[in-house]
Amino acid sequence: MRAIDLHTHSTCSDGTFSVKELIDRAHEKGLAAIALTDHDTVEGIDEAVQYAAEKYPDLEVVPGIELSTESDGREVHIVGLFIDNHDKDFVDSLSAFIDSRTTRNIKMCKKLTEEAGIPISYEELEKEFPDTVITRAHFAKFMVEKGYVNSRAEVFDRYIGDHCPYYVGREKITPEDAVRSILKAKGVPVFAHPILCRLSDDRLEALVSRLKDAGLVGIEAIYSTYERRDEVQIKELAKKYDLLVSGGSDFHGANKPDIDLGTGCGKLFIPEDLLIPIKAARG
Repeated sequence: MRAIDLHTHSTCSDGTFSVKELIDRAHEKGLAAIALTDHDTVEGIDEAVQYAAEKYPDLEVVPGIELSTESDGREVHIVGLFIDNHDKDFVDSLSAFIDSRTTRNIKMCKKLTEEAGIPISYEELEKEFPDTVITRAHFAKFMVEKGYVNSRAEVFDRYIGDHCPYYVGREKITPEDAVRSILKAKGVPVFAHPILCRLSDDRLEALVSRLKDAGLVGIEAIYSTYERRDEVQIKELAKKYDLLVSGGSDFHGANKPDIDLGTGCGKLFIPEDLLIPIKAARG
């Protein structure tokens, strides 16, 4: 059985592979399917679908997205699979997600400049990374290249990682909003890497229950950095709440150098038969 990868990023958001490079890599790895799930944008989907159809007819491209939300002070990411990326209402609704990210980025630039003594403006970031949804990975790249810090790790450890002094959270868009938005676009909403929310077991289950009530269809139970016990825990939640099991590497290229497409940290394997019920659940 061939492998699939249902969580990947390109240069349309914070990955370092272009759309075509990502599809080429998926073919090299022998994947049966790949989902392009860039943050808050559908910009690269048409290119990915067309390029794969022309060069690699045995590789299925799943139109996707990853929406960043907040719940109880924690970032919660919702992946949408098999979305209609041409749905006008859905594409228009993405402006709310992008606007919240832009507002956060501007505030973070101000804190870094005024409180950390690191001169950085949002205008500079836009100039350096045009036509891209700017994330903290872009802040890190910019700060390293300008010589303000020694490494990407330093940026996240000392400056803008979660709970660091100059981190600014997103404006509050709820994960329920994201689930409903994906459903309206005829997609399959999936709770991405729930273990990374760093919630207690009880709080995580309460969140899963809430999202199920909002229309959640799947949960990412197979993921690059999960321990065996994590995968077991999430699969148990999937069974309890009648959710489909999804999986992905969360590949970002050089921005997450220890994670490869399809194989994650080396042992990841997402079987292609998981895609069958997900595809059947499309709106």
